Amino acid sequence: MTRKLLAFVFYANLAVILVIASYRLYLLISAPNASALLVKQIEEIERVAEAKPGAPLALAVIGEGNNSIGVLEQQIIPSINASGAQFLVSAGNIVSGGGEDKYRALLGTLSHLKVPYLLTFGENEHEEFGSTRFYQRFGPHFYSLSLPQVRLVFLDATGRTPTDWQERWLRDILKPDDDTPVIIFLGHPLVPPAQETLFPPDEGAWSEPESRDRLLALITKLGVDMVVSAGAATFSDQMIGGVRHILTGGAGGLVVNDEASFYHYLDLAVDKGDLSAEMRRINTAPTGLARRIEGIWFFIYSLFYVGWLNFLLIVSILVVTCLYLYNRLFRARRYYPDYALRTSKLPHRPLRIVMFTNTYLPFVGGVAISVERLKTGLERLGHEVLVVAPTYDGQTDEQGVLRVPTLGGRSNLIRVANPIHSGTWRTVRDFEPDVIHIHHPFWLGSLGLRMARSLKVPAVFTYHTRLEQFAHAIPLPGALFRNVIAHWLVRRFANQCDEIIVPTPVTRDYIRLIGVDRPVHVQPTGVETARFQASDKGQLEELRDRFNPDGRKILVTVSRLSREKNLDFMIAAMRKLKDRGAPAFRLLIIGEGDERRHLTDIIRDKDLTSEVRIVGAVSGDEIPNYLGIADIFVFASVSETQGMVILEAMAAGLPVVAVNATGVDAFVQNRNTGILTDEDTEQWADAVHGLLVNARDRRELARAGLEKAQKHSVEAFSAAVAEIYLAASASHEIERVSTHSARS
Repeated sequence: MTRKLLAFVFYANLAVILVIASYRLYLLISAPNASALLVKQIEEIERVAEAKPGAPLALAVIGEGNNSIGVLEQQIIPSINASGAQFLVSAGNIVSGGGEDKYRALLGTLSHLKVPYLLTFGENEHEEFGSTRFYQRFGPHFYSLSLPQVRLVFLDATGRTPTDWQERWLRDILKPDDDTPVIIFLGHPLVPPAQETLFPPDEGAWSEPESRDRLLALITKLGVDMVVSAGAATFSDQMIGGVRHILTGGAGGLVVNDEASFYHYLDLAVDKGDLSAEMRRINTAPTGLARRIEGIWFFIYSLFYVGWLNFLLIVSILVVTCLYLYNRLFRARRYYPDYALRTSKLPHRPLRIVMFTNTYLPFVGGVAISVERLKTGLERLGHEVLVVAPTYDGQTDEQGVLRVPTLGGRSNLIRVANPIHSGTWRTVRDFEPDVIHIHHPFWLGSLGLRMARSLKVPAVFTYHTRLEQFAHAIPLPGALFRNVIAHWLVRRFANQCDEIIVPTPVTRDYIRLIGVDRPVHVQPTGVETARFQASDKGQLEELRDRFNPDGRKILVTVSRLSREKNLDFMIAAMRKLKDRGAPAFRLLIIGEGDERRHLTDIIRDKDLTSEVRIVGAVSGDEIPNYLGIADIFVFASVSETQGMVILEAMAAGLPVVAVNATGVDAFVQNRNTGILTDEDTEQWADAVHGLLVNARDRRELARAGLEKAQKHSVEAFSAAVAEIYLAASASHEIERVSTHSARS
């Protein structure tokens, strides 16, 4: 239960992260068309000021308005609306960041104002690529507004606009002999606050001593009356060089509600050339102690929260990270095989087995053939089998096969069966399986795992396919799928099953290496040796007349025509054989797939139309006859978990030349049961050439290969898998009893 709960929490938070990330992407894509909003605000302010040129002018000023807990919206703005202020000025940092969601939130906050507003471009407005958003939504980063009562100047203190340009601009617009009061707004203080703050004030374009002193001297020379800045969660009011410097940072940010840091805003008034400023403190709690506690909480909250979505995102990321680390550091892992004897107390009896596979006959492929042989072998042993597989064009009705309707395309390689088809659940439930055997770690395989859990029966998983070799067929970045996703998918799925079957020891090592800690059994798919030796002589003659009328040596391969089968490599090696004057040969490629046109073009371009022939799809019953007319079986795939067609060729008495890779080395011992080479066309062509000219080597390799193949009969394979089913049942039974005892 604990593990399920942790998994639920993990995936719930992962879902939160994905939803928020998707929402952010949506905000980015669907940005509103609002632009130059400050133009309208300035026009309204000018209309108010010019209506009564000689009347006093009142404005409210806030700084550090990036308030994450609603104080700005719920208390400061209503107070300003009721104060008689004719407009609002932000001295900077009214947003918590320059992201699209922050600017949208700001528009929502400003909509609560009953008066127009002006904004100073500060560091928070600038970060997260916010400069462009500010410019598009509101206006330029530095600007000025001349009213009959006062001149307001807004500087860009972020460093985005060069300071020498802005200083030159100040000299142009301000005259020392002008009697109109001048107030400059900028996003960081030019002088340190009068009292010490928990965090140092923001730094910006004029923070360096030389730059600061130059601007201070300039504003004194130009007759500036007041500088109002943000950049620290405090209030400070000082006279420097005859200029009043006010630092206001009480509209949000990291306010801690003590004597140095508290919520507030400024009331500024201009009356007949005189400037007055009064700080208005906002008491958010009724008592000093309550304000202190509230301040601490708001401070901690503000450290994490920069909007409720971001807060949720941060918490979810922390939860996911903690659960991941807990899983990596504290969950027990079994790095060695499980030697516990899982023997059933029940006598051996016929089993009812359901197999889930994403590919099946009439599609010809390794997994489909393996499932069909296992089904046949188990039925001969008296077990009852139901195969759940996709529908195919040209399929025949077969006892014990449930065809699931497919969705979308009609590709034979990838058949997307309907995972919510009601008939599937009903048929499997009515079948009352003892065990569910899954042959793919996704789609119908995932359905099979869910049904095993629902029906409380063991799940056995056979790892057939090296998923990372199919990166070219997946709509994801190839390296990401090949190096991360494929292995994660196999590990996650396998660890949810009761028993794992792999075809070769190398595959077992891979399964362990990626972190699978369930019991693993090495069990190659069996081959019907007798069937591959019983060829029809009449059909053999017919095939020779059709494919080898000129008496060449016949090479044959059986392979799906897809990229991971490495057929381009094989065709390139055929060109080398022809160039070096090897004995007359012809390669028959048996199989069908999406790469047929591509391979046909290569054969034509390399002038191999006489030496290489794509036969196409051939029924399983006909394969032994094609092998019977051949002299050598060739193979180049490096994506196999088990080279089943190699075992079939050995059963047919053919010598084998293959690229040394997983799934091949389990059956082909170099220079004993076949020849293995590196993935090098020269080496591979040398090996084929050697067998073409040496009949004795062909006979010896064929004899040893046949002996090897005879050890892997379908009967022995099916009986071994049935024992694994019983072991899974025993393990499942032990786990169920121990769980019941623990709950009791």
